[in-house]
Amino acid sequence: MEKRIELEKRGRKPEKVVDLNLDNARSTSIVGLTSDLVNLRTLSLNSVGLTSLKGFPKLPKLERLELSDNRISGGLQAFHGSPLLTHLNLSNNRIEDLETVKPLAELKQLRILDLFNCGVTSVEGYREKMFAMLPNLKYLDGYDMHENEASSDEGEEDDDDDEADEEEEVGDEDEEDEPEGADEEDEEEDEDIDEDDEADYEPGDKEGSSAAAGDDDDDEEGSSDQPAKKKKKSE
Repeated sequence: MEKRIELEKRGRKPEKVVDLNLDNARSTSIVGLTSDLVNLRTLSLNSVGLTSLKGFPKLPKLERLELSDNRISGGLQAFHGSPLLTHLNLSNNRIEDLETVKPLAELKQLRILDLFNCGVTSVEGYREKMFAMLPNLKYLDGYDMHENEASSDEGEEDDDDDEADEEEEVGDEDEEDEPEGADEEDEEEDEDIDEDDEADYEPGDKEGSSAAAGDDDDDEEGSSDQPAKKKKKSE
């Protein structure tokens, strides 16, 4: 299990790990999983072969825990170090009675609990007693206390919120990466363009003025020639 943990961390520091999948990492006990994973939110330990939860670390931000298809028979108080736990899957384990489940009453945020194929589900009045023991529980084995089936979208809203938060963080980072002088550079470019436009128009205006002046001169010259011709005729 220790090697698998290191592999799944992919060189990241423990505090950077948010999700950890250790399915089929064969071990009868918790080995190599430490409380350094302070930001771990999802942990999957399906089909590992666990017979005990001894050594399960305190994971203060853990919300989802998958432990199906193991041989766990007790010790659920190990989860008390994860007070934010909302989803817990213990299906196909060796949990035989309600007394074994009682420690879960300390998990005030627990909303979804699966105990499929555990002996405890055969206890008379199982569902009523479980909901009475865990008043904050919303779904037990896929159904609420009124036998309404949980929707397939249950729990996905949390994932969408997480993705939205991540996208927002990425957006903020992009804004921070933009150079502070970018706006000033754009303004300078606009000013340069305006100056170029003025430079382009000035010569044309001068030429037009010169041409107009030339026309005026021609008119004056033409008018001065006319009296000269009249004098010759009179002579």
